[in-house]
Amino acid sequence: MSQQIASSVIQYSTEQNLLQMAVDERLKRASLITVMKLNGSLNNAGEIRLSEIAKEAGVTHISLLAADGAGYKTIYSSKPSEIGKLKQRDNESDYFLPESPKMSNQGPGYIGKWSFYKDPILNIIISSYIDPTDTDLIMNPLGTNGTDSFLSPTIVNSPILLEISGFNPLRFGHEPITSIPKEATLNQLGERPVVFGSYTFREKGMDEKSVKEAAEGHAVFHYTTINNRAVIKSFVPVQGEVTYIIGLVYDKQPLMKQIDDQRSNQIFISAILLILVVFCSYWLSDILLRPVRSILWKVNEVSFGRFDNSIVVRRKDELGQLAQRVNAMSKNLGIYMTKLKLAFEENRSMKEYLESFINHTTDAIHVVDLEGRITQVNYAFEQLFSYSSEEAIGQILPLAPEHLHTEEQQTMEQLKSGKPLKARETERVTKQGELIAVSVTTSPIRDKHGAIRAIASITRDMTSRNKMEELLRRSEKLTTVGQLAAGVAHEIRNPLTTLRGFLQLQLETSKLNTRHIDIMLTELDRINLIVGEFLILAKPQATRFEDKDIRFILGDVISLLDSQAHLCNIVFDPLFCKEDCSISCEENQLKQVFINVLKNAMEAMPQGGQIRIEVTRYGDKEVSVSIMDEGIGIPDEMISKLGDPFFTDKDTGTGLGIMVSQRIIQSHQGTMEIRSTVNVGTTVTITLPLKRDKE
Repeated sequence: MSQQIASSVIQYSTEQNLLQMAVDERLKRASLITVMKLNGSLNNAGEIRLSEIAKEAGVTHISLLAADGAGYKTIYSSKPSEIGKLKQRDNESDYFLPESPKMSNQGPGYIGKWSFYKDPILNIIISSYIDPTDTDLIMNPLGTNGTDSFLSPTIVNSPILLEISGFNPLRFGHEPITSIPKEATLNQLGERPVVFGSYTFREKGMDEKSVKEAAEGHAVFHYTTINNRAVIKSFVPVQGEVTYIIGLVYDKQPLMKQIDDQRSNQIFISAILLILVVFCSYWLSDILLRPVRSILWKVNEVSFGRFDNSIVVRRKDELGQLAQRVNAMSKNLGIYMTKLKLAFEENRSMKEYLESFINHTTDAIHVVDLEGRITQVNYAFEQLFSYSSEEAIGQILPLAPEHLHTEEQQTMEQLKSGKPLKARETERVTKQGELIAVSVTTSPIRDKHGAIRAIASITRDMTSRNKMEELLRRSEKLTTVGQLAAGVAHEIRNPLTTLRGFLQLQLETSKLNTRHIDIMLTELDRINLIVGEFLILAKPQATRFEDKDIRFILGDVISLLDSQAHLCNIVFDPLFCKEDCSISCEENQLKQVFINVLKNAMEAMPQGGQIRIEVTRYGDKEVSVSIMDEGIGIPDEMISKLGDPFFTDKDTGTGLGIMVSQRIIQSHQGTMEIRSTVNVGTTVTITLPLKRDKE
């Protein structure tokens, strides 16, 4: 109810503000009309003329004031009683344009407004006035409704509401309470202790305390007796442009009677509902427990391992769905139990298989705990170290020689710290004290939490292998001969591949290309040269160096491989510098190097792509050739092994191409660098010294 009253107060205040704005506009309009009608002459300012102007402008009367000593005297007026009256002039600035009309409060129940306008031509003051009691106006903007008009419907509609009061928390308790003009607006009464409503049910000290507490944002309610009448007083704060405290006084007796009647009705209704709920709950529980009993029976069957019997489902509600799920669960459990039995049999078979494997393998296997005590050995361990299982289990055996104790301790520490260990070749001591060469693989045994609980070692006797290695070392010369033969075959294969590419191209086009025949003849000569000069692998050969421009050598190689590159969907992108790049070299050997590198780049791009060839000159000292592909790349760990005989990642390769190329570049006083990124590409950079001019 306080909120409703607050809404009415705000609405009433808004309406009053709008009315006051209308009054201000009418007063300004009246002053401007008067200036226009006078037309710069007081001859048009008679009583009748001013009355017509006042009626036309919609104001009560209009007066003209002239300066007279310390004030202003009314010389013309539409109201005769005003003529001759003297108004005190406090300051010239008190008379202004009617943007800010002044209010005239002539006592309770009578509020009016006037405005003043100084005419600079006639040097007079035009005063316009509106009287709220003037009924002759076409429309009285001030009206005659009082401040309590909006409270009447609230009091009428609530018979238990005795009084409504609007308190100003800033004034209440500090100023005496006087009568409230019913026709005044809220803006005019905003500075009074009681802004609107009546205030007959007074408790001076208690009301001041309640208003102060409500102003802090808390609603205050209390029972009291005033004028031998039990009442309930409430003070509720209402926040807005102006903060008010709404005070309501209720008649306690009819209000409490309504509350008691409502309480009795609620208790009676609650009792009936309770009886109905109890009856319905028993009835529903019986209906609900029937399928639950069936589900409980099925659960008991499952608990005893009987999965065949099922619940007969006649319902489609949630309990019926639950019964279906229990049946499905029973069926699945039966399937899972069958699978578990099969898995158990498989695990048992696997255990027997592993035990058989461990006991029948030729490698010695033993398991030690973290203190070094042996917990398990196999038959091969007994045969290798001559310890029986009864002698070994539970003991710390001296299997490592004394000079390897420190190494074994470091190995165990690394293993316990979680570092993986590779198979290592070392020595072990048998029961008779004999040293044997072995290969040991040690690995941790972890529990389900990942903690190391034991250490397993697999020991392999390496005596036979060492003897075999001795035999291999004796055949080292034969191996060298094999390397040379493989190198010859590899180097001859490159020009043969070129010859095959040209022949295949001419067979497909059915045309004879004399330029291709010249190139094929040149390649046949190079094959003959390679066979004759491959002795470079065995001992230095007499080489005839000539001055050649490396750009032309690369051009010949690109022309040679262009057909094969076209068949493989590969494009060469040469980027040569413009400076002279002459070097002292053996042309065929350098062609051999560039063919090897370009062939490797083409083989690294099975899906095709682009090979970029850059020639850059660095001053007068050296020239650099960079060959960059977009192939699969080479892992870092393999780059350091490139150039070793027979090391290659190709299925049909020999690993001698890079070795021969590196030896040729070294014979030319140059360097060869290989950089690669997996799945990005490989860059081979060959740096050679430039030819020096003879002085």
